[in-house]
Amino acid sequence: MPAVEDAISEERLAQYSAVQLVDIITRKLALQRVSFADMARLRRRLEEMEELQDQARVAVEKLSAAVDKLRAPALRLGTLLQKLGEDRALVCAGGTDYLCSVDPALAEGTLETGMRVLLNEAFAVTDAFAFDTNGPVVRVLELLADGRLRVGNETGISDLIVSRSSLLAKEKLKPGLDLRLDANQRVAVEIIGTGKRADRALSRVEPLPWSQIGGQQEAVQAIRDSIELPFLHAHLFRRFHHPVPKGFLLYGPPGCGKTLLGKATAHNLRLQIKAETGGDHPEFFLAVKGPEILNMWLGESERQVRDLFAQCREKAAEGHLAFLFIDEAESILGTRHAMRGGSNILSTLVPMFCTEMDGLEPLQNVVVILASNRADLIDPAILRPGRIDRKIRVRRPDKLAAQEIYRIYLTEDLPLAEPRNTLVGNITEAHYARSDANRFLDVTYRSGKHDYLYRGDLASGAIIAAIVERAKEYAIKRSIAAQTELPLTVQDLLDALGREYRENDLFPPGDITEDWLKLTDFDPGNVVRLAPYHAKEPDHDSGTI
Repeated sequence: MPAVEDAISEERLAQYSAVQLVDIITRKLALQRVSFADMARLRRRLEEMEELQDQARVAVEKLSAAVDKLRAPALRLGTLLQKLGEDRALVCAGGTDYLCSVDPALAEGTLETGMRVLLNEAFAVTDAFAFDTNGPVVRVLELLADGRLRVGNETGISDLIVSRSSLLAKEKLKPGLDLRLDANQRVAVEIIGTGKRADRALSRVEPLPWSQIGGQQEAVQAIRDSIELPFLHAHLFRRFHHPVPKGFLLYGPPGCGKTLLGKATAHNLRLQIKAETGGDHPEFFLAVKGPEILNMWLGESERQVRDLFAQCREKAAEGHLAFLFIDEAESILGTRHAMRGGSNILSTLVPMFCTEMDGLEPLQNVVVILASNRADLIDPAILRPGRIDRKIRVRRPDKLAAQEIYRIYLTEDLPLAEPRNTLVGNITEAHYARSDANRFLDVTYRSGKHDYLYRGDLASGAIIAAIVERAKEYAIKRSIAAQTELPLTVQDLLDALGREYRENDLFPPGDITEDWLKLTDFDPGNVVRLAPYHAKEPDHDSGTI
């Protein structure tokens, strides 16, 4: 019997469906004309149909799954606060606490306090993720007895009570540390550090005995009486009900050793306590210059003031001798009414400083030392008794004090052309001589009287140090020229003296004469005019002054 394709062309058969092929073969079966080729063609067609159906089914299933995902509600991420046992856990999601069931397939050992967990539609915990890497940064304010933490920030938001995550359960935390919270702000998950405030601290105070501060015996004795005695004889102060000073003001002309006195206070107090009691209390000297606190951002300057006192309190609680030294104090603690026409930052900084001072127990927390060239510009609320109790004047060195300072800088180990004491005596005599060559300022009084200020009247420890360093430079240049080491001579010192004062021969306009005179430690009461007095002095090459 002929096959199907024998009666119908191949092109036409390709257009027939499987049902049409079945009908043709059925008719041929009735006529007993079916061949093997007919059945093979039908089988191939059925195979092709099944394959197409399988592909279509897979595509429909994928499409249905995608549609189901798009229509399904979002799953929630929460923070695990506590495991409760019996496959239950306390979870915070979106700021709300939920008592959730835990998927039994989820191993309990994988769940830790502070981790992120996945909640399904029924608010059951179905998966656990790593700790969140984002979240707000706060500062530890207090450690509670049960291990919780009271934290806060500088944005004005009220303090928070948070728990520790498993990562911080055994960490030794302390107030002042910066921590990162989880996104729900319920758990502390990471230690960030202590911010930038440690940059100001001198972790190691330079050893500076009182003997290295020349010409300030009166100021040194006042500091020792006010600071060392209360520490060494606390029982007597308690017996006499004598209040211990909280703070000190070192004021006087620039370059006369106010900063050195502050640093020496911390070092020598430690030595005295160790010698008297045998106990060693490491010093903590937090030094900051007033302008460093000023900041353009609202509230930032006040935050830094709070931070300075907080850091000192923390160190004092750890057993350190804590000192807060603020140089150029008039820049941040100036009289408030002086700034009303412009910035009002002093109207908030001064009250903040007063509040922190009032919160200190006398000399049991921290010693506050202010240094200023212009104490008359500091707000009276700062300087009143009970806050800054002692005002210690740091004066310009007189002739005897200058000898002592020169002796400190002209050490025995230097190559000197003459005995040390001879060099010191000669340069001091030249520095303080009341001669025409040493006249520096012409002063005119209201009465019309003229007077002069000499180089010795404007001397300071910084100028004496600069004279010695410049003399060393002259000696080095001579040694280089001679190709051999030459000692430092009195002529080097004399030349350095003349050059140093010539370079500092700078005067302000006449309308601020009074302010300038206050910086020179000279009474400006009846002065109406200052003018430079130029003595005729040859250069260093001439070899004379």
